[in-house]
Amino acid sequence: MTMFGDGLEQAVQRSFTRPVPKSAGAQMRYLVRQLKGTRAVAQLLGISQRTVERYVKNQIKKPRPDLAARLVNEVRKRWQPQVRARVRQRAVTTDGIVIDTRARIGYTAPIGSTDDARMRHLTVALPPRYAARLFDAQQTGAGDQQLQQIAAEGLKEVYFQDDGRRAGSLEEVRFTDVEHVEFDL
Repeated sequence: MTMFGDGLEQAVQRSFTRPVPKSAGAQMRYLVRQLKGTRAVAQLLGISQRTVERYVKNQIKKPRPDLAARLVNEVRKRWQPQVRARVRQRAVTTDGIVIDTRARIGYTAPIGSTDDARMRHLTVALPPRYAARLFDAQQTGAGDQQLQQIAAEGLKEVYFQDDGRRAGSLEEVRFTDVEHVEFDL
């Protein structure tokens, strides 16, 4: 994934009500239940069906580092789908999303204004329509650039233009050299 995509996913994961299974055996059993069989899990993780069965029975307890990372990633993607859906729904209908970023931010504006890009640390609450656009773009597989563009439009409207109360002639916000980005729901 990407910086923005990972940030959105982590924001959703912070709302989980139960911890993700810790042991490899518990993670493997969870995936077998979710995917309804050991063959599907084996194909997903790129290992043999027999290996999956041995993890399920706790005959193997410590996976290789690359397999452990894939296993944790796949379990987290599927963990608590109702909680995920509820959190996203609340963000896109009522709460919106908070973006905390440190990046080089500038804008295109009429001649005579100070539009030079500079490092800024911003924490801005974006309205629900931007949360909806970010989650929709993430669901359709949008890249980091597209998610960054949506976030830049939100910052332009909410931070720079103050919801239409100032800087009406502002044309575009440039959002580059992102050092840090974090989302909160």
